[in-house]
Amino acid sequence: MTKTKRFLKWLEVPQDADATYKTDRWTNRDLIPMPRERRTYAIWSYCVYWCISGLCISAYTLGSSLLAYGVNCKQAMAAIAIGAVLVSPLVIACGWMGERHHIGFTVASRFTWGMYGSYFPVAIRAFTTIFWDGLQAYYGGQAMAVTLGAVFPSLWRMDQTLAGGTLLTKDLIGMLIYYVFFIAIMAIPPEKLQIPFICSSIMFVGTLAGLLAWAVSQNEVGGGAGPLFDIEAKPMHGSVGWAMMFGIAGILGSWGGGTLGQSDWTRYANRPFAPIVAQTIMAPLAIFVCGTVGIIVTSCANGILGKTIWEPFVLLSAIQGHYNNSSRARAGVFFAGAGCVGAQLGISIVLNSVSAGMDLAGLWPRYLNIRRGAYIFAAMGLAVNPWQYLSNASVFLTVISGFGIFLAPFTGVLLTEYLIVRGQRLVLEDLYKGDSSSIYWYHAGFNWRAAVSWAIGTAFLMPGYIMSLSDEGAYNGWVKLFHLNFLAGVPATMVLHWIVNKISPPPGIGLGTKFHDDSVPFGMREIDGIEPEKAESTESKCPQLHVNFEHSPKSGVV
Repeated sequence: MTKTKRFLKWLEVPQDADATYKTDRWTNRDLIPMPRERRTYAIWSYCVYWCISGLCISAYTLGSSLLAYGVNCKQAMAAIAIGAVLVSPLVIACGWMGERHHIGFTVASRFTWGMYGSYFPVAIRAFTTIFWDGLQAYYGGQAMAVTLGAVFPSLWRMDQTLAGGTLLTKDLIGMLIYYVFFIAIMAIPPEKLQIPFICSSIMFVGTLAGLLAWAVSQNEVGGGAGPLFDIEAKPMHGSVGWAMMFGIAGILGSWGGGTLGQSDWTRYANRPFAPIVAQTIMAPLAIFVCGTVGIIVTSCANGILGKTIWEPFVLLSAIQGHYNNSSRARAGVFFAGAGCVGAQLGISIVLNSVSAGMDLAGLWPRYLNIRRGAYIFAAMGLAVNPWQYLSNASVFLTVISGFGIFLAPFTGVLLTEYLIVRGQRLVLEDLYKGDSSSIYWYHAGFNWRAAVSWAIGTAFLMPGYIMSLSDEGAYNGWVKLFHLNFLAGVPATMVLHWIVNKISPPPGIGLGTKFHDDSVPFGMREIDGIEPEKAESTESKCPQLHVNFEHSPKSGVV
C-alpha cells in the first residue's frame, strides 16, 4: 500500500467495531437510519430544543424587521403570533420522515432528487449555512466581548479596529474565545447534547427575564411600554395588511432552513410522536414570547437610553455605559451577556452545525461525518469574514434573505414527494444503493421531476428578488411575491410537484413501509400487498439489499 493510500485510509471515518454496514460513498455511521440505542430524545428533549430555536437572538430582534415594514408594535406582536403558529405545521411535516424512518434531510433528498441529484439540494443548503454560521459566530463573539468587558472594563473601553475599520479588536478576541467553547461542545455527539441545551436555555431565559424586569421598572416614558408603542403604523409600501403579510412570511423564512432540516433532529426521537408536543406548543410559544420581549425591552430601553437598540448584547454594552461602569451594572451585564453567548452557541449547533455537518457527510461519507463537517463549516464561517459583509448590512440581509427563494421550493418538493407521492412509504435499503437496482435511481441517478418543480417554483420568486437587489424601493407584484417566499413558495411548489408526478409517475410508488421497524432486520422490507415470504418474487422488479444497519454504542468516532 502506497503512502497516499495509507493516508487516505487513515482519513476515513471510523466504523463501529461490530458494524454490519460498510462505509462508502453513500453510507457512514451518521447517515444510516438512527439505531435505537442512539435515539435518546424524549418529549422534554424537544421542548428544550425549541427553547434553543425559539428563545434566541434572532427571535428577539424580529421586531426590527417588522417595524421596518411599517407596522406598529402591537401589529408586530400580532404578526409574530401568527407567524409562530404557522411555523408549527411546517415543522411537524418536515420532521415526520425523521421521526418515522429515522433519516435526516441529506438522505431524504435521495428519494426526492435521486441518488446523484441529491447532491444539489444538499450543496445549496450547505452553501447558505456557511454565511449563517459565520454570522451567528460573529454575534456570539460580540456577546462574548460584552461579557468579558463586564469583568475587564479596559476591554469594554477598547475601540481599536481591524480590517479597515469593519471589525473591533475586542470583537475578534471575543469571537476566538467563542470558537473555543463551540469546538468543545461540538465534540459531544448530537444524541448527548441535551444537558448543554438545558444550560443554554436556562441562561438565555434568565437574560430575557432580567432585561424585561430592568426595562419595565426603569422606563417612565410611554405609559410603561416605552415610546415605540406610541408610533403609528406607516407601511413602507401598500397597506398595513400587506406589511403584516410580509412580516409573517419573514418569520416563516427565518425558520425556513431549520424546518427543512427538521428531520436531522427528529431522527433522534426515542418514541413515535415525541417531537410533536414541542413542535405544536413550545415552538410557537417560544418564538412569540421571545419576539414580544424583544419589542417591549427595545421600546422601554429607548425611553431610558434615548436610543433604539435591537441586539441584546449591544444593549447590554450601552447599559454598562449608562450606569458609568458601576459594579452592580457590570454584574448584571456579565450574567446577561453569558446568556447571550449560551444562546448563540445553542442556535449555532441546532440550526447550523449538526445539519451542515450531515450535509458534508452526505457529500463525502467516506471521509466526513457530522463532527468533521461542523468543524469545517466553522472554519469556513470565519474565513468569509462576516464583519465585512455586515459592514453593508442592508444589502447583505437582502441577499441572504433571498436564500429563501431556493429553500422554499426545496421544502415544497420534499413534502409532496414524501407525504403525497410516496404516501410516507420508503424502501430504506434503496437509499444507500448507488446504482440502477435502487428505485430511487430514476434516470442515471437524477429525478427530473424534482428539478422541474423546483426550477418553476424558484422562477416565480426570482424576478422580485432581483428587483429588490437592484432597487430597495421597488414595489410591484413580483416584489410582493418575493417577500412572501415561504408563505407562497412552499404551497405553490407542492402543487407543481404533485401535477408533475401525476403526469409522469415515478417508479416504486407504494413500495416500502411507513416506518423503520426495529424488530425486523433492516434489509428486509415488506412490500404492500405481498407476504414477506413472497417478496422474493419481486426481486427483479425491485431488488433488495440485505444489510442490517447496527452498531455498538460504545465505539468511538472522531
